[in-house]
Order: sequence, then structure tokens, then C-alpha cells
Amino acid sequence: WGGGWLSDMNMRDFAGSTVVHSVGAWCALAGCILIGPRIGKYTKDGKVNVIPGHSMTLAALGVFILWFGWYGFNPGSTLLAVDTIGHVAVTTTLGAAAGACAAMLFTWFKFGKPDLSMTLNGTLAGLVAITAPCASVSTGSAVIIGLIAGVLVVASCLFIEHTLKIDDPVGAISVHGVNGAFGTLSVGLFGEKAIDVKYWSDSTSIQDGLFMGGGFHQLGVQALGVISVFGFVMVVALILFFILKKTVGLRVSEEDEVAGLDLAEHGSEAYPDFMPVSGGHK
Repeated sequence: WGGGWLSDMNMRDFAGSTVVHSVGAWCALAGCILIGPRIGKYTKDGKVNVIPGHSMTLAALGVFILWFGWYGFNPGSTLLAVDTIGHVAVTTTLGAAAGACAAMLFTWFKFGKPDLSMTLNGTLAGLVAITAPCASVSTGSAVIIGLIAGVLVVASCLFIEHTLKIDDPVGAISVHGVNGAFGTLSVGLFGEKAIDVKYWSDSTSIQDGLFMGGGFHQLGVQALGVISVFGFVMVVALILFFILKKTVGLRVSEEDEVAGLDLAEHGSEAYPDFMPVSGGHK
């Protein structure tokens, strides 16, 4: 993370848009490909069936807990309680808020009503996207990054689900992979050396991003990092998941999947009002 040839080129991934979020998401992509979609997700003619989560209240609570934890993730990556840590906290907040607003407005425009699930994912997308550049961009740029991330996560979820036919139940690939890559690239688009040097010496700071008058150099370095990590992780993850699939297996039986894993794995129902009955569920 802090060393190696990418670091020598001054690739900046301050708190891990690539090394944390994208790595996990590309592993998830490999897993989704080899596991396959859930039963009933796609019809025989390829149409998508929506399988909603059971509690949007708990989903919202989970997102706000994650948002709170991000202040340990991004500002905490300074590793010191330096006076500039406040800037990281502010850019993190702005990225998340902008991501939520953009996703809500985009779904409102596209579907006629704001979508809470996508709005929550927009919040996370903004957080993921600002994770790499949080110490290298201005507050104004943080808002722009969050706005782009909020739109990007919705478009990506729809593309992966409808076009690629990959069943990603919570949109993790879009939130953490696509926006992790975008966040890393945004250092090369919006990064400012004058801000970045507060955390790094002049000799190890980034160059100004493309939109800040610095040309394509830093963007090229960031893109090289994104591509390198994607290639390495996908190859390794596909191999590991393939080995697991051929040995211990990757998914439960069809019977257990229909009945529910609470019953199959734990021997009890978390929601007894929805006990399986003959021919389906209540």
C-alpha cells in the first residue's frame, strides 16, 4: 500500500479506494460470476425479477453506521492527529452527502420516484469515491466527485444487473469496485499538489490533476494502478473461487436456498411469520 513500484511513481490512494474497496469488489465480481444468480432472479427470457431486501430501516441504519465509521477510515489514515486532519473529514462528509443527493435525484428523474435503496448506495458510493482523494482535493472537488459517484453507482448497478446478467444483491461491485476505480482516477482529475503536500513531502507529492492544469501525468499513474490491481485480483480470485467450487462448493442446495439459510445453517427462523410452506412461502 505504501511501497512498491506504484508508490515510487507517486500513485495516491490515501485511504484505500483501490487497495481496500476495489480489491474486495473485484473478488465479489469473480464470486458472483462463478456462483451464479439467485433462484428466481432472472426469468427464462432474461428479464430481471426484483428481490427486495427485508428491511430498508436496517439498511439505512447500516449505511449511517458505515458513514460514521468512515471518519476512522479516512481521517484515521493520516495516522497522526495533525491539524490538517479536519480537511479529510470535511471532504469525506461532502463526498458522502453529494453521493446521496445525486443518487436520489437521478433515480427520481429516471424512475419517477426517489429510490431509497439506491440513495443509500449513493451515500456509500460517495464515500468510496472520496476515499482515495480525500487528502488531495479541495472541498469543491469533493462535492463534484460525490455527485458523479452517486450517478455512476445507479448506472453501474443497472448495467451489471440488466446487461451483464450478474446478480449482485447489494450492488457491492458498483459501490466498491466501479466507484473505487473512479475515486482513484479522480486523484488524477481533481488532485492538487498544494493540498497533497500537506500530507507528503514535495518529493513524494502528486502532480496537479488534469482538471487542475496538470495534464495527464497523474491520471496515467492512477489509471495504471487501477488496471494493475484489477488484473491481479481478478486472476487470483477466479482461481481461488474455482478451486472452492470444485472442492467444498460455493452455494447451498436449491432446497436450502428456497427454505432460507437461517433454517439451513442455524436450525431456526429469524422471521417465523415467513416460515416456508408447501409450494412456496407465506
